[in-house]
Amino acid sequence: MQIDALASNVLAAPLHTSADQAALVRELNVRLEGAAPLKILEAAIHEIFPNKIALVSSFGAESALLLHFLAEIDRATPVLFLDTGKHFDETLMYRDILAGRFDFKDLRSIEPDTALLARHDPDGTLWQTNPDLCCQLRKVDPLQKALEPFDAWITGRKRYQNRTRAGLPTFESLDGRIKVNPLARLSAADIEAAFKQFKLPQHPLYYDGFKSIGCKPCTLRVADGADARSGRWAGTDKSECGIHR
Repeated sequence: MQIDALASNVLAAPLHTSADQAALVRELNVRLEGAAPLKILEAAIHEIFPNKIALVSSFGAESALLLHFLAEIDRATPVLFLDTGKHFDETLMYRDILAGRFDFKDLRSIEPDTALLARHDPDGTLWQTNPDLCCQLRKVDPLQKALEPFDAWITGRKRYQNRTRAGLPTFESLDGRIKVNPLARLSAADIEAAFKQFKLPQHPLYYDGFKSIGCKPCTLRVADGADARSGRWAGTDKSECGIHR
């Protein structure tokens, strides 16, 4: 797949300014509109951001599909997992299962700064009193540091997951980097069908009612017919950890 001339010109120099990034994002969203996830990933990894892109995975519900696509394209692409210290044991087990299945060559476990945790969350209960700061310490700050070598990163977000993601584009710019959302257009039915087609193992908690799985203290089962992410920070007005905004 060849990208258009405008994108080629933008990519000829580093993406130093927000205007550079905005131009590239506009071009890529036009050029790859309607493209299949594999084609989007292949273009992003091999053509647009070679050696400058990573995939960030929660190893939660539905994560196996994006990881399957990545393994089809390039198992050496870095995969970043935020080990917050608050995950379900089942999530860590699922991570190990998928890592063994796909044999990624560069799977990185990203952990929070222990000194900051000792200062701000010594007893591990910050999630109860200040969930935004808890996410900042355990997710946002560690990921920003881990992403420093990269110009872009890949997410598994989909438009159907909740109302705040309904207009999710395939490419977007945030905090000096470009985010690639190759699964944005897929429906819940598409995801289910792909899991069956590729015989992918599901997260152990998925069939117990957990449709979106984050840290254990802040994740509940999802009621029938509710948004997939309604079990995250239930009972509060919080809907994102801060990584996506």
